[in-house]
Amino acid sequence: MYFKQTEAGDEKKAQRIHEGDGLIERRNLFGSSSNLPIQIEIWELEEGVSEGDHIHGDACPLEEIYYFLEGSGEMTIEGERVLVEKNDALMDPPGLDHGIRNTGTGLLKMMIVWGISSYK
Repeated sequence: MYFKQTEAGDEKKAQRIHEGDGLIERRNLFGSSSNLPIQIEIWELEEGVSEGDHIHGDACPLEEIYYFLEGSGEMTIEGERVLVEKNDALMDPPGLDHGIRNTGTGLLKMMIVWGISSYK
């Protein structure tokens, strides 16, 4: 047996995340169907929308991988501004202050994968 999702049929939710600006549209990929210890979502940020800066610390040591599908933006990692665009990937280990903002024109679309890390 296999599982297939289509963007047209997926449930999407829009929410403000970590006190960021505007609403991020999210769609989860295979959340309740997969047994992997990760979550995968597609995020869409309109111009000026952001996920607020935040830290995944000892209580919730998440590691995140961002892969940018279209558009451009700026991540902040420990206060450093990192420009990102289509086909870039960025990994954020636990304990780093980070966030993302669409600083480009048009949509910023990305895949984000996260799970509990054993990173020390």
